[in-house]
Amino acid sequence: MIAKLKGILDAAGLDWVILDVQGVCYRVYVSNKTMVLLPPLGEAVSLNIQMLVRQEQPILYGFATLEEQEWFDKLITVQGVGARVALALLSALTPSELIQAIQGGDKTLICRADGVGPKLASRLVTELRDKVKGIELTVGASAQPGAVSGNAQDVLSALENLGYKKNEAAPAVARAIEEEGIGAPTAALIRKALSLLASKINGAA
Repeated sequence: MIAKLKGILDAAGLDWVILDVQGVCYRVYVSNKTMVLLPPLGEAVSLNIQMLVRQEQPILYGFATLEEQEWFDKLITVQGVGARVALALLSALTPSELIQAIQGGDKTLICRADGVGPKLASRLVTELRDKVKGIELTVGASAQPGAVSGNAQDVLSALENLGYKKNEAAPAVARAIEEEGIGAPTAALIRKALSLLASKINGAA
């Protein structure tokens, strides 16, 4: 069982990275929250790893923090929540925001994640409520649930990790926020910015 990988960040996509560990390259799927914490391509990185087997093929999921990995483990215990949906939830919400949403039964907040509808949000609240009972959030930890996902710097950092230069990525980020809204999830803003970059709309923005 692989618990952690340390190597060189060789390549990155929208929701995955390639880690070169002494010549052996691993594809690791990550959330946007982890993606924005990664160093530029070619630099050393360490990720906590969760390995799942699907159709007899091992798939690696990476996490910048143990807290995020712990929440990944909690989320995939819920019926209907696979690894991809769990990553979508962790991309849209921080662990503190998840705790807040589950404790308060805030299904609307949970539905911000791609692929999560009202029924699944309700199941998440029901099945995970006991696991967050008694957890106290630090003051200000969840005062602005959209603050992280709407942060232009996070989106810009993710695009830079994908290999774009700041001067070409910044206009696309600004345009994406203008079209999607400042409170849009980070994943949605990154997808929009990538679309703009691919079609060169940002050059006319």
